Amino acid sequence: MRLSGLLRFLALIFAVVSTWLFIREYINFNIKTLRLPRWIGSAHKNSSQLVKTKCGLSKSCPDNFFAFKIVSGAANVVGPTMCFEDQMIMSPVKNNVGRGLNIVLVDGTKGAVLTQKSFDMYSGDASLLVKFLKEISGNMLVLVASYDDPGTKMNEEIRKLFSNLGSTHAKQLGFRDSWVFLGAQDLQSKSPFEQFLKNNPETNKYDGWPELLELEGCVPRKAWQLTLGGSLPAPPDHLPIQITLAAPAADKFALFLPFCSKWKALSPHLTC
Repeated sequence: MRLSGLLRFLALIFAVVSTWLFIREYINFNIKTLRLPRWIGSAHKNSSQLVKTKCGLSKSCPDNFFAFKIVSGAANVVGPTMCFEDQMIMSPVKNNVGRGLNIVLVDGTKGAVLTQKSFDMYSGDASLLVKFLKEISGNMLVLVASYDDPGTKMNEEIRKLFSNLGSTHAKQLGFRDSWVFLGAQDLQSKSPFEQFLKNNPETNKYDGWPELLELEGCVPRKAWQLTLGGSLPAPPDHLPIQITLAAPAADKFALFLPFCSKWKALSPHLTC
């Protein structure tokens, strides 16, 4: 009995030692490698990847740029949404959107929302939209989103007013087209912030309507005073421009930006 007990005890010791060697050899568990600073660094890294951006943009905007996102309506079912500097201005949830054209005016220098209105472009009074567009001043940014039908009441005067704000597609906007746009007065050329889809039965995503459109980006403050001795902030990747200063630093001038992508048209000292 004593011999069998001794053998069982030795077998138990052998099993414990073998298990310990296995864990050490193959799992490589070492308490010395568990260091608090490494945990802190990892947690900080993970939290930095979850940084919230204004309006849910894919990237944050640099200083002196405003973040915006415009989403058109989906058919005649879901209304459009417009966000500026993380403020949801118009949306179905806020119950302040309508059939036709939904328009927001923003102070281009301070970023404050000035007004928002919707204009029925199917059976409404087009003269109300004409009056509204004619009252837009030079320091305003204009955000536009279509819903259901933006084009039935469209006339040449309205098309021209939108074209003067930098639109390329207003001249062809028609029945049940999808359109999103951001522009301003006195642009030297056309706005880069615009998307348009024609109502086409062969390509429509919905029954009778094209797909909704989404437009996001960073737009600069409406007016900056710059000198060539200073620095010009680089636009983010999703803006279709790159800027270089091509004049001597001693040559100073005041540059008023009506719009980000048109710097080169405002001064011979700028090249894009």
